[in-house]
Amino acid sequence: MESFEEKLKLIKPSTTWEQEIRSFRDEFLISGESMDGCGGLKDEPDIDAWIMRNRLLESKENLPNNFVTADLYLAIVNHSVVGMIQFRHELNDFLRLIGGNIGYAVRPSMRNRGIAKEMLRGCLEKCREKGLDRVLITCVDSNIASKRVIASHGGVYENTVYFESEQKWIERYWITFQPRRR
Repeated sequence: MESFEEKLKLIKPSTTWEQEIRSFRDEFLISGESMDGCGGLKDEPDIDAWIMRNRLLESKENLPNNFVTADLYLAIVNHSVVGMIQFRHELNDFLRLIGGNIGYAVRPSMRNRGIAKEMLRGCLEKCREKGLDRVLITCVDSNIASKRVIASHGGVYENTVYFESEQKWIERYWITFQPRRR
């Protein structure tokens, strides 16, 4: 299996990546899978509008009701968008129960290559840089791959809750950061 540790970069969305973002979106729409952690890309065909909306979420001054500040990153390997990951800086009621601090998705054709593990590693570093000492990550109970990714970063299972509107069971995990050595 190819290692993405050196190759994968997390960058903010921009129009430079419009065609790659569109291709990523199309692949998910064809597969019919959910696009967790993609900042609403599934429902927004206008990539410029999607980029603008997600960039506005980076500042408290621009937040719509019931939203929290968030950073969205494209996972880039060899000039291709292979995944997306969103880091929500705080938790509101919905995120505390269902969504968590971090959501991510890997392009269906690029799965089982360690991409999600590397995306999460990079995102966790960004969480630490923002001063968080722990983060909540959730996944559908049947998503074995996501559970493995979370566990590989020290995720500790807390409980399972029922997400009624989606009719899915959601497992909740906490990742606590070790104090940095001085």
